[in-house]
Amino acid sequence: MRHTAAQRGYTPRPHTTVDGVLRSGGIAVIPTDTIYGIVARALDKKAVKRLYALRRKTPKKPFIILISSVGDLAAFGVRPNAASRAFLARVWPGKVSVVLPCSGKKFAYLHLGTGALAFRLPRSKKLFALLAKTGPLVAPSANPEGEEPARTLREARNYFRDAVDRYVAGAPRDRRPSTLVSFTGGTPVVLRQGATKISSTSDVDEKTLLGKRRRRVTPKSVRRGA
Repeated sequence: MRHTAAQRGYTPRPHTTVDGVLRSGGIAVIPTDTIYGIVARALDKKAVKRLYALRRKTPKKPFIILISSVGDLAAFGVRPNAASRAFLARVWPGKVSVVLPCSGKKFAYLHLGTGALAFRLPRSKKLFALLAKTGPLVAPSANPEGEEPARTLREARNYFRDAVDRYVAGAPRDRRPSTLVSFTGGTPVVLRQGATKISSTSDVDEKTLLGKRRRRVTPKSVRRGA
């Protein structure tokens, strides 16, 4: 079924770049550092609500937000404690999403009353470049709730048709979702094992992350928020 601009809640503009579409309130499907994501600007309430409706997201299950620096957390009123900061230093940038407390009413459209938001700082240079222009992006997997994540751009188009304003070609760097770790309680909990295997979060030290610690490749020019 085709969607008119009014039905989408977004007025198309003659943008040729995905960042232009997103900065104007649009929604895009893009390859991420894990799987294909369907994204919108996290600080654009109207775009986020449109994305929730499009993806038919289950209430009380907030989207993961892509950021480009730990400093971006402050834009959401999130202030990690010492334990979570130490953990973030071990796993970011990387394929680990971390749930942190966020109870402010200002961001209720994001946390949906759960009092928490999930964030990921990706390693991908292309994502860093995009985030530098758009700011933080909500980035769930490219599929309606209950369906399998799109593995190709064709599968994503079959799901969303012209309800999405821009499709970006490219191969995702992984076919697994990010690992999900919660720091909302007294003890960190691994909610989902994914692209990066976490052995334990009972104590945040060098042994927490399995495998050798990789050298960071965050571009100097894009150490900012996304």
